[in-house]
Amino acid sequence: MSGHSKWATIKHKKGAADAKRGKMFSRLAKEIMIVAKSGGDPNMNASLRNLIAKAKATNMPNENIDRAIKKGTGELQAESYEEIMYEGYASGSVGLVVHVLTPNKNRAAAEIRNIFKKNNSDFASQGAVSRSFERKGQILIAKKAGLTEDGLMEIVLNAGADDMTADDGGFEVLCQPAAYTDVCVALEKAGIVAEESEVKLIPMTTVSVTDVAVANQVNKFINALEDNEDVQNVYHNMDIADEIADSVE
Repeated sequence: MSGHSKWATIKHKKGAADAKRGKMFSRLAKEIMIVAKSGGDPNMNASLRNLIAKAKATNMPNENIDRAIKKGTGELQAESYEEIMYEGYASGSVGLVVHVLTPNKNRAAAEIRNIFKKNNSDFASQGAVSRSFERKGQILIAKKAGLTEDGLMEIVLNAGADDMTADDGGFEVLCQPAAYTDVCVALEKAGIVAEESEVKLIPMTTVSVTDVAVANQVNKFINALEDNEDVQNVYHNMDIADEIADSVE
């Protein structure tokens, strides 16, 4: 994704989070619950600590966070969630990978397929889209006073990151999932707060979209998927051209 497109996506996601705070809390609670299975003490579980910070940044109530942790550790009863990936294509041959956590696999499959059909698409075969993505830790850090590219690069590379790039929006740090916690801890110790931080699917190649109408159709599709209660994340390989980015809804 181009730098402009990447940071515009963050802005879009934050706006969506503000408008759909309840759904955001539900998704975060499920993520916290899953991560807490590896340990409910945030001092010993950096991934959990990062999720708690993310939840607090959205003003998620502390009692919701505590309840999700206790469900993950087994202190409170919780539904059993199944993780599923659905794949397909949006307008302009943009690839989509939909990450679902659901207690009801049949319901989720029917609802997600219906959203695809309403957007003139259908599921692709397993791996058709996802093979063009790789799982990596991605940490996005805004430029701010006192933060230099060389200083930040030294911190993240020493912690095990693969690469760091800079553009007008800020810095992007990429690492292997196994190194993600170490990189997050190093940034935390340095007092550096990320705009967004997670292990996610990153497209190895992107599809350039230069038509505003196509970009809007893809975003409409993604928004419809994100509105579904079982959908945790929607990954795509759309690269919105800089010349149309400000016109895309």
